[in-house]
Order: sequence, then C-alpha cells, then structure tokens
Amino acid sequence: MTIAHRTVKLLDGKLIPALGWGNASSGLLGGGQKSIDAAKLAIASGITHIDTAQLYRTETETGVAVRESGAEGKVWVTTKLSEKEGIADANGVNRDALRKSVEGSLQRLGAKPDLLLIHNIEAAAGHIAPLWTALEDLVFDGTLAGVSIGVSNYRPQDIEAVVAVARIIPAVNQFEFHPYLLAHTEGLIALQKKHGIATEAYGPLTPLLRHPTGGPLKPVLERIAKTHNIDPATVLLLWVIAKGHVAISGSAKADNLKKLAAIDQLPDLTAEEVAEIDAVGRKIHFRGYKVHHVKDFPAPDLPEDLPAEGKL
Repeated sequence: MTIAHRTVKLLDGKLIPALGWGNASSGLLGGGQKSIDAAKLAIASGITHIDTAQLYRTETETGVAVRESGAEGKVWVTTKLSEKEGIADANGVNRDALRKSVEGSLQRLGAKPDLLLIHNIEAAAGHIAPLWTALEDLVFDGTLAGVSIGVSNYRPQDIEAVVAVARIIPAVNQFEFHPYLLAHTEGLIALQKKHGIATEAYGPLTPLLRHPTGGPLKPVLERIAKTHNIDPATVLLLWVIAKGHVAISGSAKADNLKKLAAIDQLPDLTAEEVAEIDAVGRKIHFRGYKVHHVKDFPAPDLPEDLPAEGKL
C-alpha cells in the first residue's frame, strides 16, 4: 500500500514528518546564499521537515529559505542547542546562558521551531536533570510555548535521569541509528518506547556511505532495491521508517533531494524484508560518528565487518 506523508506521533500530539532533510551538509557550502539555496531546493523538491542546529550554523539560512519559499507552517523545523553556548558547566546550569542560547536560535530562525533539542550530553556537563528542568521552564514561561522539546545523543542513563525529574517527557532522542547499531541501541530504544519518546535517526545511510566495504548488509540492500526498482539508500530510509522512527538524511544535490522527497510515495518494505535487514544488521557493530554515544555506553562484542554471505 502506498502511504503519503508518513508521520510519527509525538507525546504532545504533534505529527512530525517521518523523513527529514538535515542541512548540516549545506553548511559545508560555506553558509550564506549557497546554504539558503540548498534549503530552498529541498523545500521545492517536496521536503517538509528540515533539521538544523546551532553547531551547523545554518539556522539563519533555514529561516530565510522557509520564508522565501512561502513555506511557513508547512515545513517542520528542528534545531538543537550547542554545548558550546555555556548553558552548563562543572558548576551547574547557567540559566541566563540557556535563555540567551534559546533566544538566539529563535532570532536566527525568525520564528519558533517545531522541535528544539539539547544537542549532546556534553552540554549537561554532569547536570543532565537540572538542565532539562531549566529547559522545561522556558516552555512554561512562554519563551518556548508550543515548541516540542527533546534531546540528542542521550544514552540510557541520560534518559533515565531526565525522566526522573521531567514535567515534560522528551518528545524525541535523536542519535545515530542504522542496522549496524541495532544491537547497541535496542535497550535504549526499548526504554524510550516505555516512556513514549520517539527515536530520530541521523546517519541512517552509514552502512553505505561510511562503512569501508558495506559489510554483509550491502548485497541484501542491493537485492531488495532491485526488487522495488529503487536504490539501496532508499531501502535503508524505508527500513528506518518501518521501525517506527524518523529518518534524517542530508544532501545538497538536486537529484538526491528529489529521491528523498519521493520516498513518501513509495510502498513500505515487507515485514520479511525488514526482518532480513534486522538479522544481518545485528551481526555487525559499526558507528560512523565515533564521538557520540560511546562514553560509558559499552558497545556489543561484535565485529565491525564480515564478508558478504557466500564470500570468503
């Protein structure tokens, strides 16, 4: 069955598009007009979800692109607070710095985002629960009224610390997720499901783009892709969506943006295809972004690569 405009329902009742364009890649263009043009091209291609961050330095460009495209209220915008903004340190949470950081994002975007995340656990500097409480207070005082709030790169212990004090349960946790991280993240995802926290996957194409050989998953993706007359990258994104998660992928190339937008009109993978990808993915542990989700979060005892089935 063809499903148009796939969404994931958040705890606060909002429907977030299940496929998003991450404009970190447009930041590589140097910002300014090139980054505005990339975001406008994404919107023109049919993208309805843009993921930016203070660290990406594309908040201003995102806001300009949305307004110049006449897409206010039609495109979901996510941004993230940087740990470099001084919002917390060894002495605790700096509420003035937090407010300044949040207000800076609102000013650069030119509007409130739909979703605002704390980007990394480093931002909490050992004060994860108080930082979350301070962010909640900005919702309650009206600064972030109507904005969903969540986290990014939080480990199970971080989620537990937040939930223990939360008046607002985080809407999402965004972290690297793909088949080669299934074994490592299954406990985290189960914990999030228990509390109603949605999973957003960045780096979902890592098995194809960052793994040195593609591993045993590559021929499986290629075979499934051929069956559906699509490419292996699209298979991976459909797999993330089939798992009930939000997939974030980035590119500034027109052809790739059109493929990304067109995924909403493609049929779902079959249950058998999803299960096969799961089974092969669980044989490997490979992380593309090795600076996140590693400290005090032990990786499973799995190899980083195996030959494809039938090969030595």
